[in-house]
Amino acid sequence: MKVVGKIILVVVLVSISIMIAVVGNGYDMYKEALEQTSLEEQVASIRQKENYALLEELPQIYKNAVISVEDHRFYTHKGIDMIAIARAIVNDIKAMDFVEGGSTITQQLAKNIYFTQEKKITRKIAEVFMAFEMERNYTKEEILELYLNTSYFGDGYYTVKEACRGYFQKELNQMTDYEAILLAGIPNAPSVYAPTKNPELAKQRQKQVVEKMVKYEYLTRRRGKKVNR
Repeated sequence: MKVVGKIILVVVLVSISIMIAVVGNGYDMYKEALEQTSLEEQVASIRQKENYALLEELPQIYKNAVISVEDHRFYTHKGIDMIAIARAIVNDIKAMDFVEGGSTITQQLAKNIYFTQEKKITRKIAEVFMAFEMERNYTKEEILELYLNTSYFGDGYYTVKEACRGYFQKELNQMTDYEAILLAGIPNAPSVYAPTKNPELAKQRQKQVVEKMVKYEYLTRRRGKKVNR
């Protein structure tokens, strides 16, 4: 039994050492990213985009749809969602693969403007540190606005305004509820859910968004059914 205990202790110590090293590497990646381009410079560059959309230009139902499907605790967390992360870890272990990330909108913004889409633990750690930095310096409304102007919507559209014009030939304030909810579901997997590529899958994704909106009480069930007609 003493031997088993020693083995367990060694395994625990090695695991802790590896964890400390990974967190350290992630922190270094975060610091290096900021040294190359400060957060203020990145934000200023994004806001200078030709098709940058202000949050007040967006229909409320669209903003509600994005919050529901991407990060329903967005307005209450401080950059990361421990509940979502724990759920993602469990699902990843079950699948023996990175099938769920548990990233908040703030983390996704950090990834969009500083890091790659590569699923590596060091990058995820750097993303967390960057999310904390963003939450310290910007309001939730600013973070959401920046996120919607750095997300990829498929077909070469990198802002919500570009996507609205490209897919619907409309300005943001002209979108119907149906179109707004459809658009909110695309960034999760643009190559799959772009309506020009897979219209049926886009509609299925839209239904998932509606279900989330009903679940988090942004829509009533009756209203949700009406939107999906």
